[in-house]
Order: sequence, then C-alpha cells, then structure tokens
Amino acid sequence: MPVSLVIPQGTISVGIDATDLFDRYDEEYEDVPGSNFPQIEINKMHISQSIEAPLTSTDTAILSGNLSTQNGNGGGSINLALRRVTSAKGWGELEFGAGDLHGPLFGLKIFRNLTPRCFITTNCALQFSSRGVRPGLTTVLARNLDKNTMGYLQWRWGIQSAMNTSIVRDTKTSHFTVAMQLGIPHSFMMVSYQHKFQDEDQTRVKGSLKAGFFGTIVEYGAERKISRHSVLGATVSVGVPQGVSLKIKLNRASQTYFFPVHLTDQLLPSAVFYATVGPLVIYFAMHRLVIKPYLRAQKERELEKQRESTASDILQKKQEAEAAVRLMQESVRRIIEAEEARMGLIVVNAWYGKFVNDNSRKNEKVKVIDVTVPLQCLVKDSKLILTEASKAGLPGFYDPCVGEEKSLKVLYQFRGVLHQVMSADNEALRIPKQSHRIDADG
Repeated sequence: MPVSLVIPQGTISVGIDATDLFDRYDEEYEDVPGSNFPQIEINKMHISQSIEAPLTSTDTAILSGNLSTQNGNGGGSINLALRRVTSAKGWGELEFGAGDLHGPLFGLKIFRNLTPRCFITTNCALQFSSRGVRPGLTTVLARNLDKNTMGYLQWRWGIQSAMNTSIVRDTKTSHFTVAMQLGIPHSFMMVSYQHKFQDEDQTRVKGSLKAGFFGTIVEYGAERKISRHSVLGATVSVGVPQGVSLKIKLNRASQTYFFPVHLTDQLLPSAVFYATVGPLVIYFAMHRLVIKPYLRAQKERELEKQRESTASDILQKKQEAEAAVRLMQESVRRIIEAEEARMGLIVVNAWYGKFVNDNSRKNEKVKVIDVTVPLQCLVKDSKLILTEASKAGLPGFYDPCVGEEKSLKVLYQFRGVLHQVMSADNEALRIPKQSHRIDADG
C-alpha cells in the first residue's frame, strides 16, 4: 500500500492553569521562597493520533489511540475500525477498542442516504467495565433544508442520554449555528456565528452564546491563515461559573495543537481585557517580526530554486522570441506604414515583465523585456485585442521572471495623440481606449 494513501490525523492538547495571575492569595505564599512569581502550571494533557488506510476500493482501516492525564492521573485507549462502503447510498463500520480506564469496546456504525437530501447515521456501542456492560445508542437524522442549510436531529441513549436538534447555515461569507439540547446531565441552548472575510489570509471572526443548567458561556475569537498549511486561532471564553479562559489553537496540515489557558474562576474585567488584547498584540508583533520575514525569505528561496531550474528553458525561450522578432520586422514595417497613413494605432514602446513602483522595494531588480515589435505585429485595423491569458505565450514574448507577478506596459499613439496603459499578465486588454489618453496639460 503506497504511503501517500495513508491519511494521518493528530491532536495535542495542553491545559494550562494560570489562575495564579489573577486569583492570587498573597498570604498563602508569604513564607514560600520565590513566591513573588505567579505559579503557572500544566494541569492536563491529551494526545490522540489516527491513521486511515484504504485496503481496497471499498474497505478502509482506521487505527487510533489516545493518552490523557490530569493532575497526575491518566490513561489511554486504542481503537481499530473497519469501514466498508456497501453501496452508493451507504457504508458500515465495525469498531473494537480497549483501554486501561475502561474495558473492551465494541461498536457498529451505519450511514445511509435515505433520499438525495436526507441521510441517517446510527452508532451502537457496548462498553464493558467493572460495573458491567454499558450500552449506548446514537442516531442522527440530517436533511438539506436548502442549498446552504442543514438541519440535524440527534438522539442519544445510554451514556449521557440526550435529544439534540440544530440548524447549520454555511455560506461563502458566514457560518451560523443554532442548537438546543434536552438531556442528562446537561440541557442547553446555543447560538454561534462566524464571519468569513474574503482575503488572502482567510480571516474569520466568531462569537457564540451558550446557556443551560451548567451556567452561561460567551465565547468570541478569530482565526487566520499564517502560512500555506497553518491556521492560527484564539478564542476567549467568559462564563458563569466557569470563569475566564483563553484557548489557542494551531492547525498545521492534519495536526492540531490546542492550548486552553484557564485564567480565573471569577468574572474579572482585567482577565477578560488581557485575554482579549494580549493575543492580538503578540500576534501582530510576531507577524511583523517573525512570520512575514520568514514567509518572504521562504518565497525568495523558492523563486531562486525555480529560476535555477528554469534558467536553460528561459534562455531557449528568449532565443526563440528573438528569432520570431527578427522574422516580424518586415511585417511590422508594413503595418506601421499603413497605420501612419490612416493616423491609426502605432506602438511607441511596450515592456513586459516585473515592474517595481513601490519605494520600499526599490532594491528589487526590474525584470522586463521590450515587446514593441511583437505587439505592433498584432495590430489589425487600428485595433489590438488580447484575451485573458498569460502574455508570455504570445509570439515574440517569453517569461523573464518565472513565478513572479508580471504586467504589460504600453505607450502607443492613436490619431496623433499619445496613450498609455498598464495591464496585469492575465488581464484582457483592448486598445485604443479614450481612458488611456495622456493629458497634455497634466
């Protein structure tokens, strides 16, 4: 079985107790050496890992394990699941597990599409322990309410029995969830909203309100892509009686690193303030001083490798373009004569490549080539039309800076008046245009 077919997933969670920063009782530490410094400690950890390996076109094996520890006590378990796709409408899964805190576990999971817009999932489990056999049953019925909205109805019996219903609406710019649960030991209502910004870093801000028999929790936070494979997020949780916590999460490819930091058991404004402002200040400082320079250096290294690997190809393309330009000379001369006779379109100068206009990047090398002749050769009936495609493929052109952003800058004369335009590499271009005209008074 090829290694590329194995799909690994993992989670590392480290719980940090930082309540000594805000809930400090000085009289308890008067005689303790070093008591002037707050005591911050790790009070729990959780590590889980799973691999999903296709055995055949219909069978998949999933091996997972986890280890947990809290205040010096812990345990772990290991599980093996075998999944078979029975038809285009469903699949079934058998699960076997064992751990040091619980006895053997046997489970059966079934998924079935009832209609094109509705499916059901049923999970049956038998947990063996010193107290006997603990059966459990979970059934989820889901339906597409519209193109972007799903409705879920869940019934859980046995281990923490509950009835849960939720509606989830997911669009290109937002994610909204409303849920209600009636159950033992917890009943609650929850509303959450997430806004997705359409920027390069895929920034998202979110907030939620959850209220039930256990109390009330308000959460708000944000997440942002910091590199090609990494997403960093932070969430502030303010609740009664839970207190204030800061949750930091880093997703790196298929691995998740989670750091819940418990700040205080009370609702202290200072804890809420520092939990909100602290991560923002640290993030922007790290982004400016560490992340951006690292990504810039990484991009430069990749471009340098690309240049080295394509140097011979660029030289060959350059020679082919120069040969094409020499063959165009006679045709271009006739086109210019015809355009001059009708006061038509004459390309005075044209350049293609990477232009640097920003003063902060003035040390970067300008990489452009003269494409006046091949561009004039494309003029027909005093018109020049270029489609939405890279201009490096045009006759007489070549790519002088592989992997970098390029533009085409054209200075042309039409009806005796100078015009100028600059367009992106993949942008369509149509000249002449009145908007390109150079104002002689300016």
